[in-house]
Amino acid sequence: MKVLQFPLARITIAFVFGLLFAKYLLPPFELVFSIIAITSLIFIVIYLSHKIKLSIYFGIVTYILSFLIGISNQIIHTDYFEKSNYIHDKDVFEKPHTIDVTIKEKLKKSSFSDRYIVLVNHIKDKEKTGKLILNISNDSIKPNLIIGTNVRIIGILTKNKPPNNPNQFDYSKYLENKQIYAQLYAEPHEIKISAEIKKDLWYYSAKLRSRIIRNLEQNNFNRTELHVAVALIMGQQQEISPDIIRDYQYAGAVHILSVSGLHIGFILLFVTFLLKPIPNTKRGSILKLIIIILSLSIFGIIAGLAPSVVRSVTMFSFVAIGLHLRRSVNIYHTLLVSILLILLVEPSFLFDVGFQLSYMALFFIVWLQPLLKSLWEQKNKFSTYFWDILTVSFAAQIGTLPLSIYYFHQFPGLFFITNLLIIPILSAIMVLGVLVMILAALNSIPVFVSNLLEWSIYFLNKIINTIASLEQFIIKDIPLHFYLFLSSYLMLITIIIWFKKPSFNKFYVALLSTLTFQISYLIINWNIQSQQELVIFNSSKNTLIAERYGKNVTIFASDSLLKSVTENNILQSYNLENMSKIHKKIVLHNFIYFNGKKILIVDISAIYPANNRPDIILLTQSTKINVDRLLMVLKPKIVIADGSNYRNIQKKWKESCRKYKIPFHTTAEKGFYKLD
Repeated sequence: MKVLQFPLARITIAFVFGLLFAKYLLPPFELVFSIIAITSLIFIVIYLSHKIKLSIYFGIVTYILSFLIGISNQIIHTDYFEKSNYIHDKDVFEKPHTIDVTIKEKLKKSSFSDRYIVLVNHIKDKEKTGKLILNISNDSIKPNLIIGTNVRIIGILTKNKPPNNPNQFDYSKYLENKQIYAQLYAEPHEIKISAEIKKDLWYYSAKLRSRIIRNLEQNNFNRTELHVAVALIMGQQQEISPDIIRDYQYAGAVHILSVSGLHIGFILLFVTFLLKPIPNTKRGSILKLIIIILSLSIFGIIAGLAPSVVRSVTMFSFVAIGLHLRRSVNIYHTLLVSILLILLVEPSFLFDVGFQLSYMALFFIVWLQPLLKSLWEQKNKFSTYFWDILTVSFAAQIGTLPLSIYYFHQFPGLFFITNLLIIPILSAIMVLGVLVMILAALNSIPVFVSNLLEWSIYFLNKIINTIASLEQFIIKDIPLHFYLFLSSYLMLITIIIWFKKPSFNKFYVALLSTLTFQISYLIINWNIQSQQELVIFNSSKNTLIAERYGKNVTIFASDSLLKSVTENNILQSYNLENMSKIHKKIVLHNFIYFNGKKILIVDISAIYPANNRPDIILLTQSTKINVDRLLMVLKPKIVIADGSNYRNIQKKWKESCRKYKIPFHTTAEKGFYKLD
């Protein structure tokens, strides 16, 4: 690949590997900065020597230095390493304290609470730093919390917990990637709102968005279409209904609800078109460039500076600068510079799924689309336009396919039809939407203009809904393990390289990578087939047990739960990861035997055999049994309490187990229990 021949590409790759190294291995920063000092000294000595023979060493030292800078950059930008971060104060997780925070971002609300990302200012009147998620219970009296509001709460911080069941989405890890290590729960009456508001960039951005939305609502803009418009133009998805998001996912168009390169590209073209009357003199070109960059930056601020927005604004700003300098803009250099700059400022973006998908889509559009386009030469502008849309869609979908399946486990089969239909409509909506948002911000929006945008989005939603309703074309529950994910990209890239310039060596490499993918699949499949395990899940108000031999799963549960067990989200995640399926369903009784171990299930009936000693006792349904007597008679090796029990009863059981020195495992606190 020619792109790897660019020194900037190798520097960026080394820098990214440095970020990953620091993220997962957490090296001591004193050692890192000592090595950086030594490497920098060697770099300077080689640079000043001006000896051609040392050029190879200069390159090696440069890449090592890039790697080390990546490590140091990750450490510097990781809040966990700051001594003032609240995570280092154990006391705040054990008892209530006065906590002063500033509202930074409003999140999508849950069924039970309004949710915000907040910045910590003080805890116990001591200066602290860090980000939290603030959960405020839904109430008839809701506090008016705008961005920048300073709030005082008396409460206990709750650390993020890993998932209680195997193979589920790890929300705690997701929050950790955003440097949010805890949550705070509060009732509306427990919140004291300060009159002082922190007026920064995010405050004015949110205030402008609020004015735009308020003016559109005053024009009787339908709420469903309004929420989609705000997502399309300003990247704010908090108020979109789950049904609308599901339709866009099933149609393969969910990416348009997040402001990305597609949207910023439309903005760039639109602003460039408006600036055509300005002459292309030296001063005129500078004026155009300033207006374009300012327009893109203002749009990014209004859109909330999300990772996809920052990436797209940065990249297209470099494109605009390249065009202004009248130089041939190397798109690979543009991508690499934007990646490097963004990750220097905010390395956590590297672990953002949207960021990864955006750059992968852009890279494959630039790299693969010309090859796809050359497969069929068009003779007129109309067919060329639609062929371009189709090849761009296929290039982006091919490039993001392994990544999408790895994260979301599904594939929208009609994505190409969706893009053919909505791209022309979306371009018109973006131009009209930007105009409407500008007029709304100026408090002077004509009703007919807002109605035109509303009807356009209504028509767009109808197209998306129609395509999404064809669920037989949506492939769901596709398993993809990490090694398969890596080998699939290796296979994909080597095959494309071979297609671009066929040769025997490239064909051999492509064949070898395909074989690697197949071997990876066979090894994973063999490992799964040889596995045996029994899992006691944490299922709220229910007892749910799975016994797996290879790919065959036997479910033990109550009769009522077994009727809907195929729709159970816990089991769906478990089967997906293990490439397994439900082979048998058995109504739960008092005993389960697994690999020579006897498990006694004690339910609400509180009946158990006194002369049959089990290895494990599972307490369910908040049984009223005398646990002390049970432990004295049966003397199990461990006692487990699942999610069907009340928490206050589990505390008493825990004390009983402690008295008899028997391990106690509660799935609500420690998660699922596994025997293998």
